[in-house]
Amino acid sequence: MSDLKRILIVDDDEHILSLLAAKLASHYEIHTLSDPTQALAAARKTQPHLLLCDIDMPEMGGGDVVAALTEDGRTQSIPVVYLSGMVSPDELTDLGGYVSGKPGVSKRSSVKQLVAVIERELQRDPA
Repeated sequence: MSDLKRILIVDDDEHILSLLAAKLASHYEIHTLSDPTQALAAARKTQPHLLLCDIDMPEMGGGDVVAALTEDGRTQSIPVVYLSGMVSPDELTDLGGYVSGKPGVSKRSSVKQLVAVIERELQRDPA
């Protein structure tokens, strides 16, 4: 069993999932999901230490995914970082690092920036 923290990445774009998984694989145990309607079941199964979730997805957006996780006692404490393709890393900095009330990261962020946000949020995780 891996000592790495588990990260569940939810994004409807398979290319983004592959890219993020490749970028983060040396830092974390990565699980990916392209169907946001399956996010709650996947989170229950994998019990990730953090969810990295796209905001803008068809059928079920990031806010809907977070609402579903929050309503379930088994997943409500999983920290969430939103992924956004709509803002640049600089614009996200101007927003104070938050998107829709959650910590956020641009899909164009460097690995260093991405890991820094994830690590900051993992430190806040009481588990």
